Amino acid sequence: MPRRQTYGVQIRYRANTVNIGHGAPVVVQSMTNTDTADVDATVRQVMALADAGSELVRMTVNTPEAAQAVPSIRERLDAAGYDVPLVGDFHYNGHLLLMQYAECAQALSKYRINPGNVGQGAKRDLHFAEMIEVACRYDRPVRIGVNWGSLDQGLLERLMDENARRTKPWPVQSVMYEALISSAIESADRAVQWGLPADHIVLSCKVSGVQDLIAVYRELSRRCRYALHLGLTEAGVGSKGIVASVAALSVLLQEGIGDTIRISLTPGPGEPRTKEVVVAQELLQTIGLRNFIPMVVSCPGCGRTSSDLFQKLADNTQNFLREQMPDWKRRFPGVETMRVAVMGCIVNGPGESRHADIGISLPGRGESPAVPVFADGKKTATLRGDDIDRQFQQMIVDYVESRFGKKLTD
Repeated sequence: MPRRQTYGVQIRYRANTVNIGHGAPVVVQSMTNTDTADVDATVRQVMALADAGSELVRMTVNTPEAAQAVPSIRERLDAAGYDVPLVGDFHYNGHLLLMQYAECAQALSKYRINPGNVGQGAKRDLHFAEMIEVACRYDRPVRIGVNWGSLDQGLLERLMDENARRTKPWPVQSVMYEALISSAIESADRAVQWGLPADHIVLSCKVSGVQDLIAVYRELSRRCRYALHLGLTEAGVGSKGIVASVAALSVLLQEGIGDTIRISLTPGPGEPRTKEVVVAQELLQTIGLRNFIPMVVSCPGCGRTSSDLFQKLADNTQNFLREQMPDWKRRFPGVETMRVAVMGCIVNGPGESRHADIGISLPGRGESPAVPVFADGKKTATLRGDDIDRQFQQMIVDYVESRFGKKLTD
């Protein structure tokens, strides 16, 4: 699918450079929900998000204590070998924190600014200019992020007045769309006038409605060449948040719109923050834009399946693959493209397993207790016993070493 042409933005930290836009792969990012002033908790969560595959991690910087903690967080991550770039999320007092805490400004690799939350009238321009001045001083990229719930009210009122004078006024919803888009583009253009290069700017116009997001981003992408961050804000909890985010983002990504994404899920009680990273990766991999880990193909089960063994095996296999990836990514280039099948009966099991790189077809109700395994379209083994899970995992390891290990010596 053709990608929209944008300015290329580089987010750097030490030897790690994350490229956004200008044809680069779509970047996955996330955000902590810890109190940033709590260094220990924030460092642990950043590490977890980075381990899950978040290529940028954003943190709230809302108080002097949070700003003072940022350099310590960066130092702790460095000591642990984590070079993931950190993004500071600023609202209301960001101009003060960036100007007063130089070590915080330097420790961050990118700033996130909401034009609707930096002041009103003349103060808005002054505060926004001060933040752009800091970004220019330290050569930091900026995401100018406009949100549905925190629009620049002065701009919105002006557009509403202009609309009222039209011979045929637009629907209110269209005026809201225009306010979002104009706020983002005008703010970006103003930042460029003040000295921030266009290739240091990412724009976002985040709303909570699927059709609203699609409409806004289509128009935003038509009217500018800035790199774009996609996300459905306040997407919700559980399956609702996942479905809504995927419904909106997949349409835009298929149209070549979007250079970096976040899945903004409300975690359920006890749920890890990393789930939003996993969903973002699976979205990009499912629609064919990127590969992150080997994907498991598995059947849903039916009356033919005699137990939940294949369900447990599918889940354990997916978790096993994800756990191996930090090591496999380094040792076995290309392993993330591997396709694994875990099937539950004879109807589609052998056929689907043959189509995968490696697959297993468990016996269904009334079938022989033998468990065939297929690799590269051929039956290679028949497993039996109570430890089929372990046996299959070992066969996956052997397959990976045999197929993808050769690339290191070719």
